[in-house]
Amino acid sequence: MATPSPPVQDDSGKRLLPWLVAVAFFMEALDTTILNTAVPAIALALGVSPLSMKAVLASYTLSLAVFIPISGWIADRFGTRRVFATAIGIFTIGSILCGISSDIHWLVASRILQGCGGAMMLPVGRLTMVRTFAKSELIRAMSFVAIPGLIGPMLGPLAGGLIVGHFHWSVIFFVNVPIGLIGLYLVYRHLPDYREKRTWPLDVVGLILFGSGVALLSYVLEVFGEHTLSGREMLALLAISVLLLAGYGLHTTRMAHPLLRLALFRVRTFRAAVSGSFLTRLGIGGIPFLFPLLYQVGFGFSAIQSGLLMMPQALAAMSLKLTMPTILTRFGYRQVLISNTVILGLIILLFATIGADTPVWLIVAQLFCFGFFTSLQYTSMNTLVYADVTEAQTSSASTISSTAQQMSISFGVASASLVTAIFIPDRFHADAAQMIHGIHRAFLVLGGLTILSAIVFVGLKRDDGEAVSRHKIVLPAE
Repeated sequence: MATPSPPVQDDSGKRLLPWLVAVAFFMEALDTTILNTAVPAIALALGVSPLSMKAVLASYTLSLAVFIPISGWIADRFGTRRVFATAIGIFTIGSILCGISSDIHWLVASRILQGCGGAMMLPVGRLTMVRTFAKSELIRAMSFVAIPGLIGPMLGPLAGGLIVGHFHWSVIFFVNVPIGLIGLYLVYRHLPDYREKRTWPLDVVGLILFGSGVALLSYVLEVFGEHTLSGREMLALLAISVLLLAGYGLHTTRMAHPLLRLALFRVRTFRAAVSGSFLTRLGIGGIPFLFPLLYQVGFGFSAIQSGLLMMPQALAAMSLKLTMPTILTRFGYRQVLISNTVILGLIILLFATIGADTPVWLIVAQLFCFGFFTSLQYTSMNTLVYADVTEAQTSSASTISSTAQQMSISFGVASASLVTAIFIPDRFHADAAQMIHGIHRAFLVLGGLTILSAIVFVGLKRDDGEAVSRHKIVLPAE
Protein backbone atom coordinates (compact mmCIF):
# COMPACT_ATOMS: atom_id res chain seq x y z
CA MET A 1 0.00 0.00 0.00
CA ALA A 2 1.34 3.43 -0.82
CA THR A 3 2.19 5.84 1.97
CA PRO A 4 0.49 9.23 2.20
CA SER A 5 2.23 12.47 1.45
CA PRO A 6 4.27 13.94 4.32
CA PRO A 7 2.57 16.34 6.72
CA VAL A 8 2.09 19.86 5.50
CA GLN A 9 4.74 22.38 6.54
CA ASP A 10 2.66 25.52 5.95
CA ASP A 11 1.98 26.78 9.47
CA SER A 12 -0.91 29.00 8.37
CA GLY A 13 -2.59 26.06 6.67
CA LYS A 14 -2.00 23.88 9.70
CA ARG A 15 -3.52 26.47 12.02
CA LEU A 16 -6.56 26.98 9.81
CA LEU A 17 -7.20 23.30 9.09
CA PRO A 18 -9.18 22.63 12.31
CA TRP A 19 -11.28 25.71 11.56
CA LEU A 20 -12.02 24.46 8.05
CA VAL A 21 -13.13 21.06 9.28
CA ALA A 22 -15.07 22.70 12.11
CA VAL A 23 -16.96 24.87 9.61
CA ALA A 24 -17.91 21.78 7.61
CA PHE A 25 -18.93 19.98 10.79
CA PHE A 26 -21.05 22.95 11.88
CA MET A 27 -22.79 23.12 8.48
CA GLU A 28 -23.76 19.47 8.70
CA ALA A 29 -24.75 19.50 12.37
CA LEU A 30 -26.82 22.66 11.94
CA ASP A 31 -28.48 21.44 8.73
CA THR A 32 -29.43 18.13 10.33
CA THR A 33 -31.24 19.74 13.29
CA ILE A 34 -32.49 23.06 11.95
CA LEU A 35 -34.97 21.30 9.67
CA ASN A 36 -36.82 19.40 12.41
CA THR A 37 -38.49 22.50 13.84
CA ALA A 38 -39.56 23.67 10.39
CA VAL A 39 -41.20 20.40 9.33
CA PRO A 40 -44.84 21.50 9.98
CA ALA A 41 -44.35 24.83 8.17
CA ILE A 42 -42.67 23.25 5.14
CA ALA A 43 -45.33 20.53 4.99
CA LEU A 44 -48.04 23.21 4.96
CA ALA A 45 -46.26 25.19 2.25
CA LEU A 46 -45.77 22.13 0.05
CA GLY A 47 -49.29 20.81 0.64
CA VAL A 48 -48.30 17.47 2.17
CA SER A 49 -48.92 15.71 5.46
CA PRO A 50 -46.34 16.51 8.19
CA LEU A 51 -45.63 12.77 8.49
CA SER A 52 -44.76 12.68 4.79
CA MET A 53 -41.82 14.97 5.58
CA LYS A 54 -39.96 11.96 6.94
CA ALA A 55 -38.71 11.40 3.40
CA VAL A 56 -37.01 14.81 3.44
CA LEU A 57 -35.16 13.98 6.66
CA ALA A 58 -34.42 10.32 5.94
CA SER A 59 -33.21 10.86 2.36
CA TYR A 60 -30.29 12.99 3.57
CA THR A 61 -29.00 10.53 6.16
CA LEU A 62 -29.58 7.63 3.76
CA SER A 63 -27.47 9.39 1.14
CA LEU A 64 -24.73 9.76 3.74
CA ALA A 65 -24.90 6.05 4.51
CA VAL A 66 -24.57 5.07 0.85
CA PHE A 67 -21.69 7.40 -0.08
CA ILE A 68 -19.57 7.55 3.10
CA PRO A 69 -17.92 4.17 2.30
CA ILE A 70 -16.32 5.54 -0.89
CA SER A 71 -15.18 8.90 0.55
CA GLY A 72 -11.77 7.59 1.63
CA TRP A 73 -11.07 5.97 -1.74
CA ILE A 74 -12.05 9.13 -3.60
CA ALA A 75 -9.78 11.27 -1.40
CA ASP A 76 -6.83 8.91 -1.93
CA ARG A 77 -7.44 8.87 -5.67
CA PHE A 78 -8.07 12.56 -6.39
CA GLY A 79 -6.52 14.35 -3.42
CA THR A 80 -7.98 15.75 -0.21
CA ARG A 81 -8.08 19.38 -1.34
CA ARG A 82 -10.01 18.73 -4.55
CA VAL A 83 -12.43 16.29 -2.90
CA PHE A 84 -13.05 18.49 0.15
CA ALA A 85 -13.73 21.51 -2.05
CA THR A 86 -15.99 19.47 -4.32
CA ALA A 87 -17.89 18.20 -1.27
CA ILE A 88 -18.51 21.73 0.02
CA GLY A 89 -19.56 22.81 -3.46
CA ILE A 90 -22.03 19.93 -3.86
CA PHE A 91 -23.44 20.54 -0.38
CA THR A 92 -23.88 24.26 -1.13
CA ILE A 93 -25.53 23.63 -4.51
CA GLY A 94 -27.81 21.07 -2.88
CA SER A 95 -28.77 23.66 -0.27
CA ILE A 96 -29.70 26.18 -2.97
CA LEU A 97 -31.81 23.60 -4.79
CA CYS A 98 -33.55 22.72 -1.51
CA GLY A 99 -34.39 26.39 -0.98
CA ILE A 100 -36.01 26.79 -4.39
CA SER A 101 -37.90 23.49 -4.30
CA SER A 102 -41.61 23.79 -5.04
CA ASP A 103 -42.71 20.23 -4.22
CA ILE A 104 -41.64 17.48 -1.87
CA HIS A 105 -40.18 15.27 -4.62
CA TRP A 106 -37.79 18.00 -5.74
CA LEU A 107 -36.90 18.70 -2.11
CA VAL A 108 -36.10 15.01 -1.46
CA ALA A 109 -33.91 14.87 -4.58
CA SER A 110 -32.05 18.00 -3.47
CA ARG A 111 -31.52 16.55 0.00
CA ILE A 112 -29.99 13.46 -1.58
CA LEU A 113 -27.55 15.73 -3.43
CA GLN A 114 -26.77 17.48 -0.14
CA GLY A 115 -26.05 14.09 1.39
CA CYS A 116 -23.59 13.26 -1.40
CA GLY A 117 -21.58 16.34 -0.45
CA GLY A 118 -21.93 15.74 3.27
CA ALA A 119 -20.76 12.15 2.91
CA MET A 120 -17.37 13.40 1.73
CA MET A 121 -16.93 16.51 3.87
CA LEU A 122 -16.36 15.14 7.35
CA PRO A 123 -14.58 11.84 6.56
CA VAL A 124 -12.15 13.62 4.23
CA GLY A 125 -11.71 16.44 6.73
CA ARG A 126 -10.81 14.00 9.49
CA LEU A 127 -8.47 12.13 7.15
CA THR A 128 -6.67 15.37 6.31
CA MET A 129 -6.22 16.19 9.99
CA VAL A 130 -4.85 12.73 10.79
CA ARG A 131 -2.23 13.17 8.05
CA THR A 132 -1.38 16.74 9.06
CA PHE A 133 -1.03 16.62 12.84
CA ALA A 134 1.36 14.53 14.87
CA LYS A 135 -0.26 12.12 17.32
CA SER A 136 0.71 14.40 20.21
CA GLU A 137 -1.29 17.23 18.59
CA LEU A 138 -4.19 15.23 17.17
CA ILE A 139 -6.28 14.87 20.34
CA ARG A 140 -6.35 18.62 20.92
CA ALA A 141 -7.15 19.37 17.28
CA MET A 142 -9.92 16.76 17.03
CA SER A 143 -11.45 17.92 20.32
CA PHE A 144 -11.70 21.42 18.86
CA VAL A 145 -13.41 20.08 15.74
CA ALA A 146 -15.97 18.19 17.85
CA ILE A 147 -17.28 21.41 19.47
CA PRO A 148 -19.38 22.57 16.46
CA GLY A 149 -21.00 19.13 16.42
CA LEU A 150 -22.37 19.93 19.86
CA ILE A 151 -23.24 23.59 19.24
CA GLY A 152 -25.09 22.86 15.97
CA PRO A 153 -27.76 20.64 17.56
CA MET A 154 -28.23 23.24 20.29
CA LEU A 155 -28.71 26.19 17.92
CA GLY A 156 -30.46 24.27 15.13
CA PRO A 157 -33.97 23.90 16.58
CA LEU A 158 -34.06 27.52 17.80
CA ALA A 159 -32.65 28.85 14.53
CA GLY A 160 -35.23 26.84 12.60
CA GLY A 161 -38.01 28.25 14.75
CA LEU A 162 -36.81 31.84 14.35
CA ILE A 163 -36.47 31.52 10.58
CA VAL A 164 -39.90 29.95 10.13
CA GLY A 165 -41.42 32.51 12.50
CA HIS A 166 -40.02 35.57 10.71
CA PHE A 167 -38.91 34.51 7.22
CA HIS A 168 -39.71 32.06 4.46
CA TRP A 169 -38.78 28.44 5.20
CA SER A 170 -36.30 28.41 2.31
CA VAL A 171 -33.95 30.63 4.33
CA ILE A 172 -33.14 27.51 6.37
CA PHE A 173 -31.22 26.18 3.39
CA PHE A 174 -29.88 29.48 2.09
CA VAL A 175 -27.88 30.11 5.29
CA ASN A 176 -25.49 27.40 4.08
CA VAL A 177 -24.56 29.39 0.97
CA PRO A 178 -22.30 32.11 2.48
CA ILE A 179 -20.71 29.54 4.82
CA GLY A 180 -20.02 27.27 1.87
CA LEU A 181 -18.48 30.07 -0.23
CA ILE A 182 -16.15 31.09 2.60
CA GLY A 183 -15.23 27.44 3.08
CA LEU A 184 -14.37 27.04 -0.62
CA TYR A 185 -12.07 30.07 -0.53
CA LEU A 186 -10.24 28.85 2.56
CA VAL A 187 -9.91 25.31 1.20
CA TYR A 188 -8.15 26.42 -1.98
CA ARG A 189 -5.89 28.80 -0.03
CA HIS A 190 -4.93 26.72 3.00
CA LEU A 191 -6.04 23.06 2.88
CA PRO A 192 -3.14 20.59 2.42
CA ASP A 193 -3.47 18.20 -0.47
CA TYR A 194 -2.78 14.52 0.20
CA ARG A 195 -3.24 11.62 -2.14
CA GLU A 196 -2.02 8.04 -2.48
CA LYS A 197 0.40 7.28 -5.31
CA ARG A 198 -1.43 3.99 -5.84
CA THR A 199 -5.00 3.05 -4.98
CA TRP A 200 -6.78 -0.26 -5.24
CA PRO A 201 -9.74 -0.49 -7.65
CA LEU A 202 -13.03 0.83 -6.33
CA ASP A 203 -15.46 -1.94 -5.38
CA VAL A 204 -18.11 -0.83 -7.90
CA VAL A 205 -20.10 -4.07 -7.66
CA GLY A 206 -20.16 -3.79 -3.88
CA LEU A 207 -21.29 -0.16 -4.08
CA ILE A 208 -24.15 -1.09 -6.41
CA LEU A 209 -25.29 -4.04 -4.30
CA PHE A 210 -25.03 -2.25 -0.97
CA GLY A 211 -26.36 1.13 -2.14
CA SER A 212 -29.35 -0.25 -4.03
CA GLY A 213 -30.20 -2.69 -1.21
CA VAL A 214 -30.17 -0.01 1.46
CA ALA A 215 -32.03 2.52 -0.72
CA LEU A 216 -34.74 -0.02 -1.60
CA LEU A 217 -35.16 -1.05 2.04
CA SER A 218 -35.53 2.60 3.04
CA TYR A 219 -38.14 3.13 0.30
CA VAL A 220 -40.18 0.18 1.57
CA LEU A 221 -40.15 1.65 5.09
CA GLU A 222 -41.19 5.03 3.71
CA VAL A 223 -44.20 3.85 1.69
CA PHE A 224 -45.33 1.20 4.18
CA GLY A 225 -48.74 2.20 5.48
CA GLU A 226 -49.36 4.83 2.79
CA HIS A 227 -51.35 2.45 0.55
CA THR A 228 -49.41 3.54 -2.54
CA LEU A 229 -48.31 -0.07 -3.10
CA SER A 230 -50.09 -3.32 -2.45
CA GLY A 231 -48.91 -5.71 0.24
CA ARG A 232 -47.61 -8.12 -2.38
CA GLU A 233 -45.60 -5.39 -4.10
CA MET A 234 -44.02 -4.26 -0.83
CA LEU A 235 -43.10 -7.83 0.11
CA ALA A 236 -41.51 -8.27 -3.31
CA LEU A 237 -39.46 -5.08 -2.90
CA LEU A 238 -38.47 -6.13 0.62
CA ALA A 239 -37.32 -9.52 -0.66
CA ILE A 240 -35.26 -7.86 -3.42
CA SER A 241 -33.57 -5.52 -0.94
CA VAL A 242 -32.70 -8.45 1.35
CA LEU A 243 -31.28 -10.39 -1.60
CA LEU A 244 -29.17 -7.40 -2.66
CA LEU A 245 -27.73 -6.98 0.83
CA ALA A 246 -27.16 -10.73 1.17
CA GLY A 247 -25.45 -10.63 -2.21
CA TYR A 248 -23.17 -7.89 -0.93
CA GLY A 249 -22.31 -10.01 2.12
CA LEU A 250 -21.31 -12.88 -0.16
CA HIS A 251 -19.42 -10.50 -2.45
CA THR A 252 -17.20 -9.20 0.38
CA THR A 253 -15.85 -12.69 1.05
CA ARG A 254 -14.36 -12.74 -2.44
CA MET A 255 -12.81 -9.26 -2.48
CA ALA A 256 -9.38 -8.27 -1.22
CA HIS A 257 -10.54 -4.66 -0.75
CA PRO A 258 -14.34 -4.66 -0.25
CA LEU A 259 -16.38 -1.52 0.22
CA LEU A 260 -17.10 -2.44 3.87
CA ARG A 261 -15.00 -5.08 5.67
CA LEU A 262 -17.78 -7.15 7.25
CA ALA A 263 -15.19 -9.53 8.72
CA LEU A 264 -14.81 -6.98 11.53
CA PHE A 265 -18.12 -8.19 12.95
CA ARG A 266 -16.22 -11.21 14.25
CA VAL A 267 -14.81 -8.87 16.93
CA ARG A 268 -17.24 -9.09 19.85
CA THR A 269 -17.02 -5.47 21.03
CA PHE A 270 -17.24 -4.10 17.50
CA ARG A 271 -20.24 -6.30 16.74
CA ALA A 272 -22.05 -5.24 19.93
CA ALA A 273 -21.28 -1.54 19.41
CA VAL A 274 -22.41 -1.36 15.77
CA SER A 275 -25.47 -3.65 16.00
CA GLY A 276 -26.48 -2.18 19.36
CA SER A 277 -26.15 1.33 17.99
CA PHE A 278 -28.28 0.43 14.97
CA LEU A 279 -31.11 -1.15 17.00
CA THR A 280 -31.09 1.52 19.71
CA ARG A 281 -31.31 4.34 17.18
CA LEU A 282 -34.39 2.71 15.64
CA GLY A 283 -36.13 3.56 18.91
CA ILE A 284 -34.61 6.93 19.76
CA GLY A 285 -33.59 8.24 16.33
CA GLY A 286 -37.05 9.51 15.40
CA ILE A 287 -37.76 11.38 18.65
CA PRO A 288 -36.39 14.74 17.35
CA PHE A 289 -38.77 14.34 14.38
CA LEU A 290 -41.84 13.63 16.52
CA PHE A 291 -41.51 16.39 19.11
CA PRO A 292 -41.89 19.37 16.73
CA LEU A 293 -45.04 17.69 15.36
CA LEU A 294 -46.36 17.18 18.89
CA TYR A 295 -45.63 20.78 19.87
CA GLN A 296 -46.77 22.58 16.72
CA VAL A 297 -49.48 20.38 15.20
CA GLY A 298 -50.73 18.82 18.43
CA PHE A 299 -50.40 21.61 21.01
CA GLY A 300 -50.47 24.60 18.67
CA PHE A 301 -47.13 26.01 19.84
CA SER A 302 -45.23 28.39 17.57
CA ALA A 303 -42.09 27.27 15.75
CA ILE A 304 -39.98 29.44 18.06
CA GLN A 305 -41.53 27.87 21.17
CA SER A 306 -40.94 24.45 19.69
CA GLY A 307 -37.29 25.28 19.01
CA LEU A 308 -36.75 26.53 22.55
CA LEU A 309 -38.23 23.35 23.99
CA MET A 310 -35.77 21.26 21.96
CA MET A 311 -32.70 23.04 23.32
CA PRO A 312 -32.49 21.25 26.72
CA GLN A 313 -31.60 18.01 24.96
CA ALA A 314 -28.54 19.57 23.30
CA LEU A 315 -27.50 21.40 26.48
CA ALA A 316 -27.58 18.11 28.38
CA ALA A 317 -25.49 16.44 25.70
CA MET A 318 -22.81 19.13 26.05
CA SER A 319 -22.75 18.86 29.85
CA LEU A 320 -22.10 15.12 29.69
CA LYS A 321 -18.82 15.46 27.79
CA LEU A 322 -17.02 16.37 31.02
CA THR A 323 -18.28 13.37 32.99
CA MET A 324 -18.49 10.58 30.37
CA PRO A 325 -14.92 9.19 30.77
CA THR A 326 -15.40 8.99 34.56
CA ILE A 327 -18.71 7.16 34.19
CA LEU A 328 -17.29 4.56 31.80
CA THR A 329 -14.16 4.03 33.89
CA ARG A 330 -16.20 3.60 37.05
CA PHE A 331 -18.95 1.27 35.76
CA GLY A 332 -17.63 -0.22 32.51
CA TYR A 333 -19.23 -0.41 29.08
CA ARG A 334 -21.42 -3.45 29.73
CA GLN A 335 -23.13 -2.05 32.80
CA VAL A 336 -23.46 1.45 31.36
CA LEU A 337 -24.94 0.35 28.02
CA ILE A 338 -27.43 -2.14 29.47
CA SER A 339 -28.74 0.18 32.21
CA ASN A 340 -28.59 3.31 30.07
CA THR A 341 -30.57 1.70 27.22
CA VAL A 342 -33.32 0.67 29.64
CA ILE A 343 -33.39 4.17 31.19
CA LEU A 344 -33.74 5.73 27.72
CA GLY A 345 -36.66 3.43 26.94
CA LEU A 346 -38.40 4.38 30.19
CA ILE A 347 -37.93 8.10 29.47
CA ILE A 348 -39.48 7.67 26.01
CA LEU A 349 -42.42 5.88 27.63
CA LEU A 350 -42.85 8.90 29.93
CA PHE A 351 -43.03 11.18 26.88
CA ALA A 352 -46.47 9.67 26.24
CA THR A 353 -47.72 11.55 29.33
CA ILE A 354 -46.84 15.00 27.95
CA GLY A 355 -49.95 17.00 27.19
CA ALA A 356 -50.83 20.60 26.38
CA ASP A 357 -51.32 21.31 30.10
CA THR A 358 -48.03 19.72 31.19
CA PRO A 359 -45.87 22.31 33.03
CA VAL A 360 -43.02 23.60 30.90
CA TRP A 361 -40.48 22.86 33.63
CA LEU A 362 -41.49 19.18 33.57
CA ILE A 363 -41.11 18.97 29.77
CA VAL A 364 -37.70 20.64 30.03
CA ALA A 365 -36.63 18.26 32.79
CA GLN A 366 -37.65 15.18 30.77
CA LEU A 367 -35.88 16.40 27.63
CA PHE A 368 -32.76 17.30 29.61
CA CYS A 369 -32.62 13.78 31.05
CA PHE A 370 -33.24 12.31 27.59
CA GLY A 371 -30.42 14.41 26.11
CA PHE A 372 -28.02 13.40 28.88
CA PHE A 373 -28.62 9.67 28.59
CA THR A 374 -28.79 9.79 24.78
CA SER A 375 -25.38 11.44 24.62
CA LEU A 376 -23.98 8.85 27.04
CA GLN A 377 -25.45 6.09 24.86
CA TYR A 378 -24.11 7.43 21.57
CA THR A 379 -20.65 8.26 22.89
CA SER A 380 -20.31 4.91 24.64
CA MET A 381 -21.26 2.98 21.51
CA ASN A 382 -19.09 5.15 19.26
CA THR A 383 -15.96 4.65 21.37
CA LEU A 384 -16.56 0.93 22.01
CA VAL A 385 -16.21 0.43 18.24
CA TYR A 386 -12.43 0.92 18.54
CA ALA A 387 -11.86 -1.10 21.73
CA ASP A 388 -10.46 -4.27 20.15
CA VAL A 389 -9.73 -3.42 16.52
CA THR A 390 -6.13 -3.13 15.39
CA GLU A 391 -4.60 0.11 14.14
CA ALA A 392 -4.77 -1.22 10.59
CA GLN A 393 -8.50 -1.90 11.02
CA THR A 394 -9.35 1.51 12.47
CA SER A 395 -10.23 3.13 9.14
CA SER A 396 -12.54 0.28 8.11
CA ALA A 397 -14.13 0.21 11.56
CA SER A 398 -14.80 3.94 11.38
CA THR A 399 -16.35 3.62 7.91
CA ILE A 400 -18.67 0.77 8.91
CA SER A 401 -19.66 2.53 12.14
CA SER A 402 -20.43 5.83 10.36
CA THR A 403 -22.38 4.06 7.62
CA ALA A 404 -24.47 2.02 10.07
CA GLN A 405 -25.08 5.14 12.14
CA GLN A 406 -26.48 7.10 9.20
CA MET A 407 -28.60 4.13 8.11
CA SER A 408 -30.08 3.80 11.58
CA ILE A 409 -30.90 7.52 11.75
CA SER A 410 -32.72 7.27 8.43
CA PHE A 411 -34.57 4.12 9.46
CA GLY A 412 -35.30 5.61 12.89
CA VAL A 413 -37.14 8.58 11.39
CA ALA A 414 -39.03 6.25 9.04
CA SER A 415 -39.95 3.94 11.93
CA ALA A 416 -41.19 6.81 14.10
CA SER A 417 -43.35 8.15 11.28
CA LEU A 418 -44.64 4.67 10.41
CA VAL A 419 -45.65 3.84 13.98
CA THR A 420 -47.36 7.22 14.38
CA ALA A 421 -49.28 6.80 11.12
CA ILE A 422 -50.59 3.41 12.24
CA PHE A 423 -52.42 5.05 15.16
CA ILE A 424 -53.86 7.93 13.09
CA PRO A 425 -56.92 6.97 11.00
CA ASP A 426 -56.36 9.65 8.35
CA ARG A 427 -52.96 11.28 8.61
CA PHE A 428 -53.75 13.74 5.78
CA HIS A 429 -56.73 15.22 7.64
CA ALA A 430 -55.81 14.47 11.26
CA ASP A 431 -56.84 17.06 13.84
CA ALA A 432 -54.77 18.05 16.86
CA ALA A 433 -56.28 15.40 19.15
CA GLN A 434 -55.63 12.61 16.65
CA MET A 435 -52.04 13.76 16.13
CA ILE A 436 -51.40 13.81 19.88
CA HIS A 437 -52.95 10.35 20.23
CA GLY A 438 -50.81 8.92 17.41
CA ILE A 439 -47.55 10.42 18.70
CA HIS A 440 -48.25 9.28 22.28
CA ARG A 441 -48.81 5.72 21.07
CA ALA A 442 -45.65 5.95 18.99
CA PHE A 443 -43.69 6.93 22.13
CA LEU A 444 -44.96 3.79 23.84
CA VAL A 445 -43.91 1.54 20.96
CA LEU A 446 -40.53 3.20 20.48
CA GLY A 447 -39.83 3.14 24.22
CA GLY A 448 -40.54 -0.57 24.34
CA LEU A 449 -38.32 -1.17 21.29
CA THR A 450 -35.48 0.74 22.96
CA ILE A 451 -35.72 -1.33 26.13
CA LEU A 452 -35.63 -4.56 24.09
CA SER A 453 -32.49 -3.40 22.27
CA ALA A 454 -30.57 -3.65 25.56
CA ILE A 455 -30.38 -7.42 24.93
CA VAL A 456 -27.60 -6.78 22.39
CA PHE A 457 -25.26 -5.54 25.12
CA VAL A 458 -25.78 -8.55 27.40
CA GLY A 459 -23.15 -10.40 25.38
CA LEU A 460 -20.43 -7.96 26.44
CA LYS A 461 -17.96 -8.96 29.14
CA ARG A 462 -17.35 -6.95 32.27
CA ASP A 463 -13.92 -5.69 31.21
CA ASP A 464 -14.80 -5.00 27.56
CA GLY A 465 -13.79 -1.53 26.46
CA GLU A 466 -11.12 -0.93 29.10
CA ALA A 467 -8.61 -0.25 26.35
CA VAL A 468 -10.41 3.01 25.55
CA SER A 469 -12.21 3.87 28.82
CA ARG A 470 -9.00 4.02 30.87
CA HIS A 471 -7.16 6.28 28.45
CA LYS A 472 -7.68 9.81 27.29
CA ILE A 473 -9.83 9.57 24.19
CA VAL A 474 -11.37 11.90 21.66
CA LEU A 475 -15.11 11.71 22.11
CA PRO A 476 -16.76 11.11 18.72
CA ALA A 477 -19.61 13.41 17.82
CA GLU A 478 -23.06 11.91 17.67
